[in-house]
This record gives sequence, C-alpha cells and structure tokens, in this order.
Amino acid sequence: MFGFGAATRIYVATGAIDMRKGFNGLYGIVRNRFAMDPESGHLFLFSNAKRDRMKVLYFDGSPRPSDAARASGTRGANHPLHA
Repeated sequence: MFGFGAATRIYVATGAIDMRKGFNGLYGIVRNRFAMDPESGHLFLFSNAKRDRMKVLYFDGSPRPSDAARASGTRGANHPLHA
C-alpha cells in the first residue's frame, strides 16, 4: 500500500479518458492539458466513459510509475481493489 502525507492531493479527471493510453499518455495529459507536474507526488485519477475502469498516475520518486488499479463491477478476492 501507499503512505501519503497530509499535503498529497488527489486530482480526478472529470472527462472520459481513452483507457488504451499508457502512463506516458497519461503523463502527457497531466503535463499539457492540466498544466500540472505529474511528478509532484499527487495522485491523478482517470476513468473511462462508463466509469467502470480507472487508472491512477502516481510518482513516488522512482523512475517508473508506482501502480495502476483496475476497477470493475465485480470485486473478487483476487481483484486489486478488494477490500
């Protein structure tokens, strides 16, 4: 799991994003469309038009994105968002 500080913000993209985009594409959206720094340590959430899938862009200082989560209508024991 992640440990976030009190200064960490969560930004949610309100429009639908093409979920075929990889992290480089999402990085470009944050940098160019939102005019924000994707490496700021904040979380950037993206979802598809049906709102049944999401991607999270989060940089923890390592050279690669930290994690991606997929949300679907079912939440089985092996699902990454299983509570």
